[in-house]
Amino acid sequence: MVRAGREFLHTPGPTPIPDRVLNAMHRQALDLSDPRLEEISYSCMADLKEVFRTRAHVFLYACNGHGGWEAALANICAPGDTVLVPETGQFSNGWARLARHLDLEPVVVPGDWRHAIDPQSVEDSLRKDADHRIKAVLAVQTDTATGITSDIAAIREAMDAARHPALLAVDTIASLGTTPFDMDGWGVDVAIAASQKALMCPPGLAFVAANERALLTARDTPRARSYWDWDMRLDGEFYQNFAGTAPEHHIFALREALNMIAEQGLDAVFRRHERLARATHRAVEAWSEGGALSFNAVIADERARSVTTILCDEGRALRTHARERLGVALGGGLGKLEGKAFRIGHMGDVNEPMILGCLSTVELAMTEIGIPHGSGVRAAIDALAQDRAVAQGEDRDHAEPVPQD
Repeated sequence: MVRAGREFLHTPGPTPIPDRVLNAMHRQALDLSDPRLEEISYSCMADLKEVFRTRAHVFLYACNGHGGWEAALANICAPGDTVLVPETGQFSNGWARLARHLDLEPVVVPGDWRHAIDPQSVEDSLRKDADHRIKAVLAVQTDTATGITSDIAAIREAMDAARHPALLAVDTIASLGTTPFDMDGWGVDVAIAASQKALMCPPGLAFVAANERALLTARDTPRARSYWDWDMRLDGEFYQNFAGTAPEHHIFALREALNMIAEQGLDAVFRRHERLARATHRAVEAWSEGGALSFNAVIADERARSVTTILCDEGRALRTHARERLGVALGGGLGKLEGKAFRIGHMGDVNEPMILGCLSTVELAMTEIGIPHGSGVRAAIDALAQDRAVAQGEDRDHAEPVPQD
């Protein structure tokens, strides 16, 4: 185990927590009736709407992303309801499995874990449902296991083309804050996110945004629920927003993280994630020249901005070596990719030096354990240099003219 210096966290969740966010938590709790707590909490809900691009209501839950899945399904579905789940990887399948545990009937549209959701397959499945038994389509924007991002706007278009009344529920856990997401513009009814990814907070909060159509569906859906219940949380009393004691210190952290995002500007945050993803992808392309590894995502445009999944027979050995010998934590393969892949997280509070440090360490680990590879770090540096040159040129083009004497 590395004993000197600081360890690098490049898993796709949890992600590095900025010092500002950690420091925001280093304070005494507030009385539950303190107006400052109410103000901070409501400001977080309002600013999350900006990140989701929605006017829908945002609920905060003290749980992880799986809890967010359950909160959504517990409100919009009753036992026996059918949901359509396009398969993209471990997490689409996990959502389907949770639905089954809630006595729902998930219909999984098979996928190969190497391609994004095919909107046509969604349309075809909905057209076959002449009785409109399918209550909701459960789509994962970015599957953290496969490193693949799907086109949510195209899925909504497919649903509209099928003239099907199903709700569209979207998991944005690994995409929100890294990749554009337009809940209202794309016709998404329910969106789920979590704190420990690009929102740069400790694990422990899930966020569920629900539009008016989803809220009305919940009110008309008979279901035994309490903690997850939207109506109870909307009853007007601040305390009920959390079905009890608010997770105060997580909220303090979230407030500071949202401040940081606002200071950078959401579009700038998207560009940063795109830049770091491009550098990582260039590195993997070069490493692949050695013949020992390859992208899991076959189509370049479907590769996520938040996480890159790399197929490699020595993935487990490489990940262990990087963490135990070199101090860099990577993600492992999940589900049917277990032992056959490793994952590089590049979301949240990450910049160019951090991603170059990670890529250099991966390349060192491959060298030390004997995995043949090309010069990925050089390719990543070239990609970043090119992006920075373009950005600097754009800055000059938009600069105010300098007054002449």
